[in-house]
Amino acid sequence: MRETIHVLLSEEEVNQRIAQMAAEISKDFEGQQTHLVCILKGSIFFTCELAKRLTIPVSIDFMSVSSYGMDAKSSGVVKVNKDLDEDIEGLNVLVVEDIIDSGRTLHYLLRYLKSKNPKSLKLCALLDKPEQRVADVAVDYTGFCIPDKFVVGYGLDYAQRYRNLPYIGVIEFDECKE
Repeated sequence: MRETIHVLLSEEEVNQRIAQMAAEISKDFEGQQTHLVCILKGSIFFTCELAKRLTIPVSIDFMSVSSYGMDAKSSGVVKVNKDLDEDIEGLNVLVVEDIIDSGRTLHYLLRYLKSKNPKSLKLCALLDKPEQRVADVAVDYTGFCIPDKFVVGYGLDYAQRYRNLPYIGVIEFDECKE
């Protein structure tokens, strides 16, 4: 199979929207320390770009979670592969995610983090596919709502490839006939 990638959101559009989101978050948390929780691996690009534009004091931690099963789609069974390094009790926590599809993993993750007694817990996502939602997840800061397409770039991958694209692209698979 051969892959073709078409630009869905240009680098300029993504950068402009991240700047707008950072301004909104900075206003909402003005004068308050905020602890960013980057969900690895896909969110690392977004988290770095967002953090650079925030005007409030921030700290950053990382988590890795997976939802697994026998299918290519999320089973809803969530495993924490890498937990937080720091205690979040009493902190303003902003979970930073690259994309929200079904919401199952984030539904679990937000409950898990809430049990650690943060002062506040908010969710920020670069991309949201609301048509795919099966679990109730409230997104506080959304970059873009996108159609139900397979997207890559800006941290999102296909088989660990294309994360480094500076834009969001739709990947299409072509059958090669020889």
